[in-house]
Amino acid sequence: MELSDVRNELDKSAKKLADFRGSLDLENKEARIQELDEVMAEPGFWDDQNAAQQVISDSNALKDVVGEYMELSDEQENLEMTLELLREEFDEEMQEDLGVELKKHKKKLEAFDLQMLLSGEFDRNNAVVELHSGAGGTESQDWASMLLRMYTRWAEHNGFKVETLDYQAGDEAGVKSVTLAIKGHNAYGYLKAEKGVHRLVRISPFDSSGRRHTSFSSIEVMPEFDGDIDIEIRTEDLKIDTYRSSGAGGQHVNVTDSAVRMTHLPTGAVVTCQTERSQIKNRERAMNLLKSKLYQIRVEEEQARLLEIRGDQKEIGWGSQIRSYVFHPYSMVKDHRTDAETGNVSAVMDGEIDLFINAYLRSQIS
Repeated sequence: MELSDVRNELDKSAKKLADFRGSLDLENKEARIQELDEVMAEPGFWDDQNAAQQVISDSNALKDVVGEYMELSDEQENLEMTLELLREEFDEEMQEDLGVELKKHKKKLEAFDLQMLLSGEFDRNNAVVELHSGAGGTESQDWASMLLRMYTRWAEHNGFKVETLDYQAGDEAGVKSVTLAIKGHNAYGYLKAEKGVHRLVRISPFDSSGRRHTSFSSIEVMPEFDGDIDIEIRTEDLKIDTYRSSGAGGQHVNVTDSAVRMTHLPTGAVVTCQTERSQIKNRERAMNLLKSKLYQIRVEEEQARLLEIRGDQKEIGWGSQIRSYVFHPYSMVKDHRTDAETGNVSAVMDGEIDLFINAYLRSQIS
């Protein structure tokens, strides 16, 4: 990379950093971090475990943002210094190294820029992801299991923890439905981009005639709530069923009826939880899941109301898939909301879906 090109790129990154500083309000964030540190140092801080964890979470989130910005600023300064040294005394190896470091710096800036888009009220929360196979029996159930692996791998690549809350095995292969808790900072903010119907076109491994099949699975994504949220759930509006927990192979993993299925009668929302061995704990977890689902229903109702006001009508159904995964007669994954696409199907199925997530998040502010 020529030095003039380096200068142009550094000017761009410097402007981006200045924009970040203005939007981050660093002074207030640093003052808030100090306030939270003082709260954590108070006697009796751990008397309320839930409140203490929330304070720690708030503090860590702020420190992460401020820390990342300061690291980017230091990198910018070091790159500027290296460029000045090269202008004084040219060194070919140093110039090559500068080009490599500049590319890394640009990539970090883009990632930080994307993180700044996650400013929704619950974007930083853990995510609850529900996968449901569509009509089509084994075909769709196998497709759901492929998506399960895709999201699990994505979470692993990004340092998120995955917990299976409910698992309903398919009749012959795959899964009918599965509920995951994906835990980590901004998990919901990223994964909300995945909500919708996902369509697969391939030569079926279950069809002896080798015919092409189309399968569907739906993805629901909600923020996970551990504490209280302003959602009223009346006891008389609930139907609670218990059953035996089952593992991924369909076998029972608990001899007691510890698994819980909770139905909210006014909305028809259903949640299940079998991750705990205690029915009481599964009830508590299911209640938090139900709050998450009712929150999501509230958000969707508000979005529908706004769309109606704007006169923008969108069909909701199997025909309105958000993304298509084509394995045959050609290889392509395409997101129909943003037109982001790639021919590297194997990489996508191995969890490399940031291309689609990033494109969707950026489309929401354009």
